[in-house]
Amino acid sequence: MTGRRTIPVADPRAQYLAHAGEIDAAMRRVLESGRYILGPECEHFEREFAAFAGVQHGVGVANGTDALHLALRACGIGPGDEVITVSHTAVATVAAIELCGATPVLVDIDPVYFTMDPEELAAAFTNRTRAVIPVHLYGQPADLGRIVPMARERGIRVIEDCAQAHGATCDGRPVGSWGDLATFSFYPTKNLGAIGDGGIVVTNDPQLAERARAFREYGWSERYVSATPGTNSRLDELQAGVLRVKLAHLARDNERRRELAAFYDRALAGTDLVLPAVRPNASHVYHLYVVRSRARNALQQALEARGIGSLVHYPVPVHLQPAYRSRLRHADMRHTERAAASVLSLPMYPELSDDDAQYVAEAVVMDSSRLTIGR
Repeated sequence: MTGRRTIPVADPRAQYLAHAGEIDAAMRRVLESGRYILGPECEHFEREFAAFAGVQHGVGVANGTDALHLALRACGIGPGDEVITVSHTAVATVAAIELCGATPVLVDIDPVYFTMDPEELAAAFTNRTRAVIPVHLYGQPADLGRIVPMARERGIRVIEDCAQAHGATCDGRPVGSWGDLATFSFYPTKNLGAIGDGGIVVTNDPQLAERARAFREYGWSERYVSATPGTNSRLDELQAGVLRVKLAHLARDNERRRELAAFYDRALAGTDLVLPAVRPNASHVYHLYVVRSRARNALQQALEARGIGSLVHYPVPVHLQPAYRSRLRHADMRHTERAAASVLSLPMYPELSDDDAQYVAEAVVMDSSRLTIGR
């Protein structure tokens, strides 16, 4: 290796530059239209993204956390109800459950794919369980073929958290089309990222869609008339315009992520790292390329010294967070806790060049080998 570069773990600026002409034109179109909230750009995007996700209805909202919150509200979930999800996730998943007054119940993950373990889910059901939120973490689909029937036979709602899995599939079906509802985040670093915040609720159920649509704008049944208590969570026109541009490129961008992941798989095969596995009959979209290392912290520091960014997703499981550790019911979390102590996300974004990916791989091989010898 020669020289020193700076390679971030994600690069939303590079995504803007890749499509700058189209994005600038879309933003100019919105600015000149005079419609800035819930106008035609949002309506078009809702239809286009719903079709992409394989469903009939989309409801654009302000962010991914609100999307989960409003999906739960649409299902009538509130105080006294339990919602089962995982601890190995962004805190937003649990925060959304508590926003509607329900009680989160946390279960462990499958240690190979990092998603909800169906056996752990089966043991967590009670007569207060109203919903299950499987999280498609890192771009990997959860085991929907087992989770969804398990919930349906008990009359329990399934709300898919697809914040990191835009375009992933399970058994040939897009994630987001399996549950009663699904939610996506458009945070700038996501596979489909806005230039700011944004989110969407998608569903095939017109009644659930209508409830989510009402809740996002004060519970209005008509303008200025609230039929039910609601909130203010609207996807603005500028973000919708940007997202329409990027949605047209998403399939190719996801394919580039898979190409980079395949390169990393080959280049890192000889190390002692545990590389990401792909669930059978699933299509991973590699929002993150996550390895496991017994010397994770030292490896991260060594990469930082070479100008290579990396992050830990996530260093503290929700059940061990100071805000939650004393009050949430959870199962044995041995796999979650082992993952939190060893996972490391390497640079992954469609604009990452082959040359920079080679630099990252060489550094990981060199540093992981040195750290192994030094143990």
